[in-house]
Amino acid sequence: MNILFIEPAFPPYQRNFARALRAAGAYVMVVSESPLASYDPELRSWIDWHWQVPSVTDEAALEWAVREAQAYTWVDRLEATIEAHVLPAARVRERRGIAGTSARAAWLCRDKPSMKQALREAGIPCAQSAAVSSAAEVHEFVGAVGLPIILKPRDGAGAAGTHRVGDLQDLEFAIRATGVADGQSVAIEEFIEGHEGFVDTLTIGGRIHHEFVSHYFPNVLEAMRTRWISPAIITTNKPDAPQYAEVRAMSQRVVQVLELDTSPTHMEWFFGPKGLKFSEIGARVPGVGQWDLLNEANDMDLYYEWAHALVHGPTSSRPSRRYAAGLLSLRPDRDGTIVDYEGLDEIAHRYGDLITARHFPPPGTPTQPVEAGFHANAWLRARHPDFDTLKDVLADIGRIVQVRAR
Repeated sequence: MNILFIEPAFPPYQRNFARALRAAGAYVMVVSESPLASYDPELRSWIDWHWQVPSVTDEAALEWAVREAQAYTWVDRLEATIEAHVLPAARVRERRGIAGTSARAAWLCRDKPSMKQALREAGIPCAQSAAVSSAAEVHEFVGAVGLPIILKPRDGAGAAGTHRVGDLQDLEFAIRATGVADGQSVAIEEFIEGHEGFVDTLTIGGRIHHEFVSHYFPNVLEAMRTRWISPAIITTNKPDAPQYAEVRAMSQRVVQVLELDTSPTHMEWFFGPKGLKFSEIGARVPGVGQWDLLNEANDMDLYYEWAHALVHGPTSSRPSRRYAAGLLSLRPDRDGTIVDYEGLDEIAHRYGDLITARHFPPPGTPTQPVEAGFHANAWLRARHPDFDTLKDVLADIGRIVQVRAR
């Protein structure tokens, strides 16, 4: 099978999709913004055909590359795994008659107000939301729903560009900051109180084949706005427990409503005083190397599972569920340049056998803003057979390790 894959070199884990496609027996074709010569020898060895374009999110450029690929050989699939690439790929895919996620499904997974409207109509509980493009529309929504509310880009990922508005002064600032005052269309949502988590799946033929449930500690907005917090993502090794039955059933229903076929998905949810509420979905893999974390927790290779599903259909393998696993983000104490780390020897002595991966930028590295995400500065991954023990371990590491900057 000939698979055309978009952008294998960045972020670093993207190379695993090319590796897995080769391992599954695919003829691996690539569209990228980088020249083939810029790839390391190992990555080049997995690629059979390569085409460079100025931007893979430029639909005209992407379609031109796909035409070149189809002129060269038959293309069975056109695949993208990065949020910003999914919709352009889907639109080009449909125009070129290639199988895969539809443009409708990709649009609904990208445009937050349209997504929630479709899900509400199907009976899936979501926060009240709308698309607004003027201050008057914002005030009308607030008048009906009340404060607090959330303002964010219609096609945003994670907490990027997101504003939590708790009072009228904050509201006026957010209206200006999001561009609504200038006519920019953005998503406005009821703020949902509660714990935040997510479900990652590999969906094959419209059915969830692999499924993983994870938790944020604390919720994303708080984590991305508060420097002193060392936030964690922890995936449970007991997703079959009764407390997850409702969220798993909701996830399958979302996949059906949006008519997703064979695709990774990343679905976020809240659970609080108003019960379980669906937040949003991406028809893509999660960010910050989450599939690597899931592989470490479950003794498996999700990249290969994805590639095998495209080339041959589902495998018979199942996740081991041996470990809960977590990602811990460690923030510099100020913006500037990293000068030193404290506590690394202590955590190596206490928890070295639990740590599976770590990234500590060398002294002299410029810091990145707190809101840049879990991989912005220092981070580590760890695993343990017990979820609560792992949560305590990550909290302890967050207290011990200090990232000094000046």
